[in-house]
Amino acid sequence: MTNLLTLTRVRMQLALRNKMFFFFSVVMPLVFFFLYAGIFAKGDPERVRFFLGPVLALNVMGSFWGLSATLVMYREQGILRRFHVAPVTSSDMLASSVLANFILTLPTVTIVLLFARFLFHVHNLGNLLAAFLFVCAGTISFGSLGLVVASITNTMQETQVLNQLLWLPLIFLSGATFPMGYLPKVVQNFSVFLPATYLVTGLQQATLFSKPLSELMVYFLALAFWSVLSFFVAAQLFRWEPETKIPRNAKLWAAATIIPFLLLGIWEHGNGQMLRQGQEAHKALEQSYSAPSQIGPKS
Repeated sequence: MTNLLTLTRVRMQLALRNKMFFFFSVVMPLVFFFLYAGIFAKGDPERVRFFLGPVLALNVMGSFWGLSATLVMYREQGILRRFHVAPVTSSDMLASSVLANFILTLPTVTIVLLFARFLFHVHNLGNLLAAFLFVCAGTISFGSLGLVVASITNTMQETQVLNQLLWLPLIFLSGATFPMGYLPKVVQNFSVFLPATYLVTGLQQATLFSKPLSELMVYFLALAFWSVLSFFVAAQLFRWEPETKIPRNAKLWAAATIIPFLLLGIWEHGNGQMLRQGQEAHKALEQSYSAPSQIGPKS
């Protein structure tokens, strides 16, 4: 535990000096928030509530990008080799990365909520406990995804390419940038296989409709299980040295982390609950433009 806390403190200090971390963890979430709240929601408090969940999800999902790039950079520069000299395990190193990222994500989430409350006068922020738990599960799970990416790439260039290939579907096909009800039917059917959709839906239902965690348990448990599976795979594939070769089956291990969402996607196609909730939220947003302040439960 002492090693974990010490590594976490060091990782936080290093992250605060990293411009990439500052951009993805602070600048980008706030840019998205003001873009959505000021332009798409036109400053209307009830419409801002609709976009609050997606903005928080973008903040949480951005963690995988920073973690993967940082770990690969540390490995290339020999920084991980220095950590390896100390009596720490790969699990200590990875857990400290996730924990440091989680601690550093919370201030931005808090700032977004405070801006929504006092700058855009959103008096009802929904079920904050459920939203907080989804932020926790999302930060850990997407942070673990970043660890997996760092484990199967050798260079920063490879990491950036793979991050782009993952990032674009995650933000554009999950309801994080375009409302779920606005997306074509074929995209909606594909979105149920994406982990980001479960995070966006859970956060939006918690903030917009004040849903308790008990009604969103499937989404929460999916993210929680995925975080454990991804962390386990990342720990098995972790490399301290840049010269260490990637195991032949590494990419198969990495691909196996998506199995829970393949099964959930198949189940969701028969159940349709998540898509219905996304369409209901979009319908409430459309109604708010014709009848202001009619979205979500009354405060």
